Amino acid sequence: MDKKGILIVVSGFSGAGKGTLMKKLLEDYSGYALSVSATTRAPREGELHGKDYYFISRDEFTGMIRDNRLYEYTEYQNNYYGTPRAYVDEMLASGKDVILEIEVMGAENIKKQFPDTVLVFVTPPSAEELRRRLLGRGSETPEKVRGRLMRALQEADYMDRYDYILVNDDIDACVKELHNLICTEHLRMSRRSELCGRMKRELESLNGGREQ
Repeated sequence: MDKKGILIVVSGFSGAGKGTLMKKLLEDYSGYALSVSATTRAPREGELHGKDYYFISRDEFTGMIRDNRLYEYTEYQNNYYGTPRAYVDEMLASGKDVILEIEVMGAENIKKQFPDTVLVFVTPPSAEELRRRLLGRGSETPEKVRGRLMRALQEADYMDRYDYILVNDDIDACVKELHNLICTEHLRMSRRSELCGRMKRELESLNGGREQ
């Protein structure tokens, strides 16, 4: 029986360590595919097209919206961000578990289209630790840090809509927890209905049918 891939959405506050978590998960375990989002914003230093994002023009992005080639999209700080359909469909069909690293509104849109999607929210152990990490980047002005903390407050209202909350205090432990919860999701009855049906049919065959 072919293994079917699971769709996992990972969200979390800016500064929670989502990017590091995703990178280490793919390094430590096989069978995962990280969906690359499309965006109209300019690449930051060190970012690569096709790896960190698909950096495209606004006209290209609106064309993808028009042609229904995105599963979800949002506009943030005058830039579009969205999840292309083609890659997600291809990886799920191949049996890989596909991870989307997207914000809370995008997560809700994906859940509506794929009710079996696993929603995971990543958070540091405290708000003070989040502030410390944002300040520790060294690239954020005090105004930007305040803005990110205000956005985190808004995002916190969505935390209880997620299936799992991961506290990223120790990156190795957090990666292991994420991998283990995805493995457990594969065992859910709702994902094993085909196996249950086949076992019933095989047992009926071995027993010459059901007794009347």
